[in-house]
Amino acid sequence: MPDILCLGEPMLEYNQQPVGADGRTLYLEGHGGDVSNAAIAAARSGADAGMIAHMGRDRPGESFAQLWALEGVDATSVRVDPDAPTGIYFVSHGPQGHDFTFYRRGSAASRMRAADVPEEAIQGARILHLSGISLGISDTACDAAFHAIQVARKAGVTVSFDTNLRLRLWPLRRASACIHTAVGMSDLVFPSLDDARLLTGLVEPEAIVDFYLKLCPLVLLKLGAAGLMVASREARAHVPGFPVEAVDATGAGDTLAGAFLARAVAGDDIWQAARYANAAAALSTTGYGAVAPIPTAAEVHAFLEVHRN
Repeated sequence: MPDILCLGEPMLEYNQQPVGADGRTLYLEGHGGDVSNAAIAAARSGADAGMIAHMGRDRPGESFAQLWALEGVDATSVRVDPDAPTGIYFVSHGPQGHDFTFYRRGSAASRMRAADVPEEAIQGARILHLSGISLGISDTACDAAFHAIQVARKAGVTVSFDTNLRLRLWPLRRASACIHTAVGMSDLVFPSLDDARLLTGLVEPEAIVDFYLKLCPLVLLKLGAAGLMVASREARAHVPGFPVEAVDATGAGDTLAGAFLARAVAGDDIWQAARYANAAAALSTTGYGAVAPIPTAAEVHAFLEVHRN
């Protein structure tokens, strides 16, 4: 059984490229979906990772099967739904950063139900990782995610949760209620600063960390290029980010989560794991797409060696 199991929706990605000399805008095909990104990041960092997902019987679904096999991500708990498609999304880039357009209504992943949850696989894992998107894609998927969390908690499996708020999926009030219920059932949470400001109504990172520590014993507040604020109920610290020539931040937060979980499973303390995860996330922004630029463990360690001071 994989040590880290990630539950949610993989999606085929089309990422906008710089306008060519002929004036055309082209899109690079790739892979995405927050928890799949995290699973691949964990695998590239040396962890035994796997997916819990539903895919369509279509070319995007086949593409993911090939990707996970190549990356060494266990797909034993992935089911094929012959009657629903695999979701896709487009990423565009502008002065305000990256923007997403999703085509996921009625997707195979959105049809997952509580009865579909692979309980034995979760019971055999060390970490179950989910996100706000895992909850938000449909009511049945939300039920499945909460059932998976309950199975993990009963079995003593660590629950990791990334807020990943997508207001195109659901209203803020419902999103906040469901996400914060899940956070309260988790052992560690990865909110982003932008998400947290919307979900809590708070502005300052310290206040946001205080809010989440009342729900969850370990908080890793993602601050983008500024790094992480890491806090337990005993200690907290800002773990700085790393300067890089960033071109696309798609999936950087997912890379951070997967890299952190991989190092935690390997035995690092939270501060070592956070520094490693910051480096992995920074490197992932230096190329286009959610998956292609995710670094390997060797690349992250080499980067950290250069930046050890």
